[in-house]
Amino acid sequence: MKKFIETLKNIWSIEELRNKIITTLALILVYRVGTHVVLPGLDPNKLEAAAAGASNNGLLGLFDTFAGGAFSHASIFALGVMPYISASIFMQLMTILVPQMQKLQKEGESGRKKINQWTRYLTVIVTALQASAYYQYLKTPSYAPAILPGFQSYFFPSTIIILTAGTLFVMWLGEKIQDKGLGNGTSIIIMIGILGRLPVSLAQEFQNKEVKGGGGLLVFLIEIAVLVAIIMGLIILIQGVRKIPINYAKQIVGNRQFGGARQFLPIKVNSAGVMPIIFAQAIMFLPTLVSFTNLDSAQGITKIFSDHSNAWYMVIYGVMVIAFTFLYTALIFNPKQMSEDLKRNNGFIPGIKPGQPTADFIGAIMDKITLPGAVFLAIVGILPGFAQRLGVTQGFSTFFGGTSLLIMVGVILDTLQQIETHLLMRQYDGLMKGGRVQGRQTVSPASNF
Repeated sequence: MKKFIETLKNIWSIEELRNKIITTLALILVYRVGTHVVLPGLDPNKLEAAAAGASNNGLLGLFDTFAGGAFSHASIFALGVMPYISASIFMQLMTILVPQMQKLQKEGESGRKKINQWTRYLTVIVTALQASAYYQYLKTPSYAPAILPGFQSYFFPSTIIILTAGTLFVMWLGEKIQDKGLGNGTSIIIMIGILGRLPVSLAQEFQNKEVKGGGGLLVFLIEIAVLVAIIMGLIILIQGVRKIPINYAKQIVGNRQFGGARQFLPIKVNSAGVMPIIFAQAIMFLPTLVSFTNLDSAQGITKIFSDHSNAWYMVIYGVMVIAFTFLYTALIFNPKQMSEDLKRNNGFIPGIKPGQPTADFIGAIMDKITLPGAVFLAIVGILPGFAQRLGVTQGFSTFFGGTSLLIMVGVILDTLQQIETHLLMRQYDGLMKGGRVQGRQTVSPASNF
């Protein structure tokens, strides 16, 4: 405890770090206040009942989780930062698949600025489309009674404009957090939205166990202990690396010698991050759209893909996560480029010839460590379904794995790593005695989500 208090004093004594923390907390407070501001034209009293009666499963539930409940409560930040994430992911894939985009990305700072500008324009388009769909969602029987009668003719244009402006404002908050605050702004906003639902989910789970009786408190404490164990395992998955030894040839310039040192090339066990789970969840949500066709033959499919605790759902979902992990890793990981970079810098792997043999060696190691990483990621993805089958409430089960837990743990590790970097730069002790805190190794901003 004394060490913890001393660390907090050290953090607060660094003026730059203190200002970053205060700025981050202030911007987060602005975001959380905005999530409770209801769209114009809606009756807040009727909206509460509508939100309680609405069923947000599948992709809608994922949106509501990322938005901290703003989606189900029809806030001005209802769409959150998800349109920006979608636009960023699309632009990231384009930079991988389109040669012209690859060339633009290699131009340096000017190229990245142009890609970021295009991402913002695409965000406006995606937000407008999603806002139109959200307007139709508010016209469903669950929310329609909350719309004020005198505001019917103005509700559509005002909703589109305000939701678009709200998403752009949240995107601006994320950029300000990244520029003047601490950590990746967009990821922190998502994490805060997820954590915003934790107190309510904990309270619902505790009440559920108390109503059942028969050692309800003990079962609740066991669930908390299991959740802590899962978080610890997830930290190992995120931080796990395979180190490939690298030697650099000695160079003598004048009277000084350069190179000759032995270093390591860290290969992440989970290079794909949370992206395979996001892709798998999006694909798994598509079959539920068949329910809108009123086809009797689709009822079985709809039932399977709308129930996250269904055994077939978990099997198909796990297989898709593994497949998307290999696919996304192949897209973002380029052994040939790494081999060329090593050769250009006079580096080599001991016992491996430079060039194509080095690329083949790195690719073979990546294939070996991707399989266990993909399997563990699939297990994390289906853990919420197992939790529901064991009696955990649906809201609290989302914290036992899946996208929510991965993002929370990854963002917290990234933020702690930045804090520790500031401490070590001022020659203070780090946050841990056994070693440095490691964040996620990313290849582009979109990988942070």
